[in-house]
This record gives sequence, C-alpha cells and structure tokens, in this order.
Amino acid sequence: MPDVPYETLAGLAANPALPADLVDRLLAHPGSRRTLAGRQDLTEPQVARLLAHVPASVALKQRLPAAVRRRLTDHPDVWVRISLVHNADLADGTTPENRELLERLAADPAPEVRKELAESARTPADLRARLVHDPDPKVRAALAQWWTDAPEPVRRTLLTDPEGSVRAAACARYFRRLPHPVPPADLVPALLADPLTRAGAVPHCTLDADTARSLAADPDPDVRRALAAHPDLPADTRARLAADPRALVRLAVLARPDTPAADRAALHDSVTGPFEPPGEDVDEETAIELEIDHIGVRIELRMLQLPWVTADPLPHLDSPHPAFRRAAAASPDLSAEARARLLADPDNEVALAAAASSPDPIDPVTAERLDREHRPAKRMHWRPADRYPLPVETLRRLATDPDPRMRQLALREPELPAALLERLAADPEEPVRRTTASHPRLTPATLRALLADPCEHVARSAAANPALPVEEMRAVLDAAGL
Repeated sequence: MPDVPYETLAGLAANPALPADLVDRLLAHPGSRRTLAGRQDLTEPQVARLLAHVPASVALKQRLPAAVRRRLTDHPDVWVRISLVHNADLADGTTPENRELLERLAADPAPEVRKELAESARTPADLRARLVHDPDPKVRAALAQWWTDAPEPVRRTLLTDPEGSVRAAACARYFRRLPHPVPPADLVPALLADPLTRAGAVPHCTLDADTARSLAADPDPDVRRALAAHPDLPADTRARLAADPRALVRLAVLARPDTPAADRAALHDSVTGPFEPPGEDVDEETAIELEIDHIGVRIELRMLQLPWVTADPLPHLDSPHPAFRRAAAASPDLSAEARARLLADPDNEVALAAAASSPDPIDPVTAERLDREHRPAKRMHWRPADRYPLPVETLRRLATDPDPRMRQLALREPELPAALLERLAADPEEPVRRTTASHPRLTPATLRALLADPCEHVARSAAANPALPVEEMRAVLDAAGL
C-alpha cells in the first residue's frame, strides 16, 4: 500500500464518522486494527474479526458479552488476560458474572496478571487481600505500593514479609497512591533497624539526639534525606546535613521552616549552581550518582511542597527563591495587592500558582501572558489556556501571532473565519497544520490538501476529522487497495 501512509489509515480508523462499510474495508489493514478496536460503534461480526487478530486491544477497550470475557480469561496470550483486568465492564466486581471473572484472574497462573489485579483499585478488597500471600514477591510488592489504604492486618503482613523487596515497597518514601500509609507504631523500631525499610520509617520514628546522629551517618542518601525533613531534627544534625554531599539531602534542609535564612541562601546556591565534580578520592559510581542527584534536584525544586510557607505567605512574597514565592502564591488568603504582585512574577510557575489559588477570574491579558510564557520542564499536553480560556477576539488575533504555539491556540475558536483557517492550514510549522487539520469548519478542499501533507502526522489528523467527506474516505481506502 505504497500510496497511503500508515498514519493516514490510522487517522481514518479513529474517525468517528467512518461508515460501517468502510470499517469493514479497513479491517483488512493490519496496522489499523488496534485503533479500530477502540471504536464503540463496532458490530458483533467486526468485534469477532478483531478478536482473531488483536485480542488484547479488544479485551481492553470493548464492551463484551460476559461469555466472551469468560473465554478470554483462558486466552493463551498473557497480555489478553492483563487487558481484561482493565476492561470497563469489570468495574463493578459485585455482579455474579464479574465476580467469577475476577476470581479466575486472581488465580491466574501468570504473576503479571495477578500483579495487575493487585494494582487495580477496582479489585474487590477481599480478593486483593488474598494476594498478600501470593507466591510471587513482585505481586506482593505491587500490592504494598498500590493499596495504600489497605486494612491494618494487610499492611502488617506486608511490612513483615520475609522478602526484602516486599518490605521495602510496604515501607517506602514514595507510594503509587495517596494517602501514604503510616506503619503501626510497634513496628517502627524493627523497620528503622532494617536497611531496606529505614528510609521509609524515619518520618515515623521518635527522634532523639543519638538516633539523629546515627541516621545522619547512614550510607543511604534516602535515609539522610528523610532525616533532613524530620520535624524534630536537632540543630547540630541539621547543620551537618546542610553540608551533605548529596544535593537532594541539602534540598530537604533548604525546605525546613527552621533553617536560618543565611543557610537557606547558601543551600539554594549549592543546589542550583553548576555541578562541581568530586575529588579523585570519590569512586566513579559515586561520582555519577552525585551528578544525577544534582540534575534531579532541579526537577524536585519545581515540585517542592512548602505548606508552612503557604500557611504564612506574606514573609515570602519577595523571597529570592522561586519555590518559596510559588508556595506563597498557592495561599488562598492573599490580599488583592499581594496576589497581583505574584501574578506578575517573572517566574511563570509562581504566576500560575497565584492564578490557580485566585478566587476571582483571571483577566484575558494575564491569561494570555501565562500561556505565552509557559515552558514546562517536560513534554506535556496541558497548557495554561486549558484552565484560563481566552476570549474569541484574542483567539482570532493569535491566528497571525509570530509564535507558532500561540497560533495553535487560535484554532480553539470554533467559528474561526475561513480566511484565517486557510492561512493556518498552510502554516510553515507542522504542529500548527496538524492542529488545523482537526478543526470542524475546514472545507473539503482544505482537508484534501491536508491529507496530502508531507508530514504524516498532519495527514493523520485530517483523516481523523469527522468533517472529512465520505467520498474522500473512500478515495483513501481505494488508493490503499482496501
């Protein structure tokens, strides 16, 4: 099928306006079957055909008769059975049919299936509790990480599991869901004595001077980092941790409310400044860990939670540290003058925090600036305009903006004039054309041109547009020989 790129056919497979007879033709294309499996308008014969080719995709996305789902619990492909765990039809585990299916999956011979059940919040509690005695430690560890509100007997069993990886998952610094569990007080001494659970136990231990000194010398940086956040940390131990070689430990000291301002400034410089390679007396593995730690601290700074600053924001409005201004901006009790200052902060994350906590609507000028200056630390689809929509007149003006990111926003106007749509459909930037290709008011001629775009992602977006005429859909399948 050299005349039609794969992406174009994938877009057509996702098009909600694709007629049933064209779905039948597209079923012959192997690369489109997984996308077709996500459609909710398939006939029973079409679902049956897909089950023969992409059973895992069907098991995950389709509403299937109970008898079909029961057959799939015995499917030889483990990914089919894993997909079945997440099927929406199993959301209610109390019905007799679903209960039987879940019972079968909980006894599945593949630990990967049981692990998925352990992680799923939809699994009935009694079935989940059975997995605490699962023969595979990976299943038990998954249960410990994901079932954070498990009954105390379950948590106790996991915290005292003979397998170290399970205990470490049950008493960790991070969990997959909130709220993070608190270990029973009588188990904390043993958890603190176990190197595998020590970091997770530190926040819950009673901290005296001797214990603090001992933990400050622990070789595990996660232990020292947890200690640095302990509310009862002695001042001398805090000073020792402020000079810790690991940046994430120093960051925890920086975030403490009792850290002196001068120390905080030095700590901030140390974690945000250029990385200084350690001396020759440090082995290569440790040197690499130190550098990774220094890189990670920049990400942690952007997510740093400072509830004591949010509770008393006024002393921190002019903090030289953006993380502190951001925490202050999150306070719902700011005066109008203080909030205006933070909304105008040169750090976009601070301004966004002020906008998010504002009880009043954000004006269009500020909303546009928030989006224009937004530069997330990692690739993400969300942008400020999702939360603070721009008015029609702003969107239309942005259609000719020099910044392609802002031109994309113009396409959120459903009644965008035809002349602007045509201009954006011919934009030199591929992301703008791709967004334009999904606009509902495109003419057939423009959609036809976008289907032939040299960028396959643009063509895919055009093929998925419900405004694409049926005759154009047929032409695509004819060209593909389907």
